[in-house]
Amino acid sequence: MHRLSTLLFICCLFSITAFAQRTEANLTEANVPAYTLPDPLQMADGKTVTTVQQWNKVQRPYIYHLFETNVYGRFPRTPVQMSFKVTSLNPYALDSLATCKQITLYFNRADTNAQIHLLLYLPNKVRGQVPVFLGMNFYGNQSVVDDTTIPITPHYTVKGPGIVDNHATEASRGAQASQWPIKDIISRGYGVATFFYGEVEADKPDGWQTGFRTQLKDVLHIEPQEWSAMGVWAWALCRALDYLRQDRRVNEDLVLLMGHSRLGKAALWAGASDPRFAMVISNESGEGGAALSKRDYGENIEIITRNFPHWFVANYKTFANNTAALPVDQHMLLSLIAPRPLYVASAEGDQWSDPRGEFLSARNAEPVYKLFGKEGVGTETFPHVQQPTGEFIRYHIRSGKHDVTSYDWEQYLQFVGKHMAMR
Repeated sequence: MHRLSTLLFICCLFSITAFAQRTEANLTEANVPAYTLPDPLQMADGKTVTTVQQWNKVQRPYIYHLFETNVYGRFPRTPVQMSFKVTSLNPYALDSLATCKQITLYFNRADTNAQIHLLLYLPNKVRGQVPVFLGMNFYGNQSVVDDTTIPITPHYTVKGPGIVDNHATEASRGAQASQWPIKDIISRGYGVATFFYGEVEADKPDGWQTGFRTQLKDVLHIEPQEWSAMGVWAWALCRALDYLRQDRRVNEDLVLLMGHSRLGKAALWAGASDPRFAMVISNESGEGGAALSKRDYGENIEIITRNFPHWFVANYKTFANNTAALPVDQHMLLSLIAPRPLYVASAEGDQWSDPRGEFLSARNAEPVYKLFGKEGVGTETFPHVQQPTGEFIRYHIRSGKHDVTSYDWEQYLQFVGKHMAMR
């Protein structure tokens, strides 16, 4: 009996240990399990999509609903009575290269604390309307450029440069300027718009209690648990787009959505949710963004939902140890952006975000782009570092770490320029 008890204890211990090992990040390519990706063109009845009309009317809504149900939550479609106020206008910003506008967006007359502070730079040398890059920032608008006229956000912020006790200080001014080469972008004839994602919802498990999901639940007719932080950040990008489309200096048909890391995940969901975005750029968005979940490489569902449970709806966590049961994967999210240009970027030193999984996701979105007569990444071979590939879906992996660099921006600007010339 004693021997049997000992044996049972050892087996139990082995099972627990094995389970713990499965929940840690796999960073060895040889340990990637066998997996099968859902075909984005296979409909629920088993038939294959063969026309653009079938995709738009049947398959796209079906896939989108699967993401709402299992990953990001319901995306509210209730119109809001948004209003705005230009709080600052500087026509001589960036050594007179740009006009800088600071705009406050309001969404609820009953609660004026629900605000987005949009920072907008427009090139002075270009007459008429211009394309604009839109993206959220991590630490407040003051972090993207060193300008004392930009207020320091009072909202909760994640750890970062110039952040003390989760709040931005004067030391945060311009701390993220390398990720936002605004002068260079402006000199190429593009505008730049950004806002702090923490204004929408604090990036912590209980952030929903004081964020837009609670503040606007009666306006949007949706309960906080029906969607996620990732969902509300994406929704806010769409509302920033609403403003930009009515600004007389902005080309409403050329708002270019860009996001890095977790904000890249939100950008992809916003781009999938709102076809008005002309282009979507994912910079190292990883798990829950551009990378395939079923590959189980780098950050996986178990790790991301354990560390950031608020980013996704509760259903997503149920697939943590059974990705085979997940009815979607991220190549299907990318396919929802078709036929608009899509750029997916990785970094060699950012294995946590699974560069190969991001590439494979982009490649497996190709069949939908080809349905529209658009070429995708154009190769089955994982490209070398600093060797971008692709047409309407473009991909690169660069050297370096998890970041947004001048190399990344140079590729994005070239990509935008090429597709603008094709319009």
